[in-house]
Amino acid sequence: MDRTQIFIDGQWTDSASTETIEVIDPTREERIGAVTAGTPADVDRAVAAARAALPGWAATAPARRADLLQAAGERFGARIDELGALIARDVGMPVKLAGPIQIGMPAKNLTAFAELARTYPFTGQTIGNSQIEREPVGVVGAITPWNYPVHQVVLKIGAALAAGCTAVIKPTEVTPLAVYELIDVLAEVGIPPGVVNLVSGYGPVVGQALAEHPGIDMISFTGSTRAGKQVAAAAAANITRVALELGGKSANLILGDADFDTAVVDGVRKCFLNAGQTCSALTRMIVPKDRIDEVTELAVEAARGFVPGDPLDPATMLGPLVSDTQRRRVIDYIAGAEVEGAKIALDGRKTEHDRGYFVGPTVLTGVRPEMTVAREEVFGPVLSILGADDEEEAIAIANDSDYGLSGAVWSADQDRAVAVARRLRTGQVDVNGGRFNAAAPFGGYKHSGIGREGGIFGLEEFTEIKSMQL
Repeated sequence: MDRTQIFIDGQWTDSASTETIEVIDPTREERIGAVTAGTPADVDRAVAAARAALPGWAATAPARRADLLQAAGERFGARIDELGALIARDVGMPVKLAGPIQIGMPAKNLTAFAELARTYPFTGQTIGNSQIEREPVGVVGAITPWNYPVHQVVLKIGAALAAGCTAVIKPTEVTPLAVYELIDVLAEVGIPPGVVNLVSGYGPVVGQALAEHPGIDMISFTGSTRAGKQVAAAAAANITRVALELGGKSANLILGDADFDTAVVDGVRKCFLNAGQTCSALTRMIVPKDRIDEVTELAVEAARGFVPGDPLDPATMLGPLVSDTQRRRVIDYIAGAEVEGAKIALDGRKTEHDRGYFVGPTVLTGVRPEMTVAREEVFGPVLSILGADDEEEAIAIANDSDYGLSGAVWSADQDRAVAVARRLRTGQVDVNGGRFNAAAPFGGYKHSGIGREGGIFGLEEFTEIKSMQL
């Protein structure tokens, strides 16, 4: 499925480059497509198109912007089975999850941003003798990752378009194929030329050109903390606004009075989603020291249910990692944890698959807070179990991290759980298994990023504030 053109000013067109990037199926280690390795000259063309389209789109009535986003969400969501299978081949996420999460959730977010465009008070708020206006920030550069390729694009451009901005997207070159289908849908429903543009390619080339481009008013980036620092540094030269959604090392605090059978199983599931390739994965399970053996037994039993398999098989819960590089990286983390003194209660380094980038479910126990595996983002199906003497120590361990993206607290006392959640330095906390809310603000503290995505807070990221004194 080759998509070797870029999308500029409403049409697919050739890049200035003839170089392509192969897209590999991580299950079969086979080529399934290719995309163009774009150039800075392509970025120049895309930014020029977005700047030219900005005045007209910003002046378009929010209700009209909403209608187009609504139509795109409905049309994209209608292809959930087809595109879920594409994601399963491209990303490796099991198809039973890829459809609703990787396709269904972005489709719903498009319609949610449509509703916000209809209802958000862009104008009219007053403070004394001042009238407050929310205006589009301008041309947005969106640089997006490989683990949730469509979802992360939609969180950026759905909000940006609703706010009246235009956009240039640099999608992941690793798992890009479903993003091209999204662009096709946006074009089909009538998004005006230049409002959305796409330039594929490598981060150090296309991403860098986008981040440092003087015609970009805002960069919205999702990826590693290392790459996020580079994007922010490049954008700083032009005082370009930056929103960063970066890494995580999220803690799951299971307090002594919790229902351990329920909490541990839920924690394992939230650690292993998408083979652990989720920035908000609950990778650190912090429990009372005197119950570590019990928790380890429960975690291993739950983890054994995540049998690595073909993501196109509806029974599969754990697919491959996205690449051989990622597989080797995760295996190195497991080996390093063993060297540092962790015990491997369940070892996923060897699987029954002689092909594909598989790592099986892995449970590490006896992990200490200073260990590398407890401090760095592994991005694989690896759960670390840590012990704490009491609630205070559990909170201290959870907060002793460079990251602060997500977390969880379990207690039989809801008020106690909420009180602990308030003390965690992290952008979101699941309390007693609270379900994910796509309309709630998503983002983190510390090295997990700057700004928020999703819902009304995500929309406001793409606006400037003007006050008029009357």
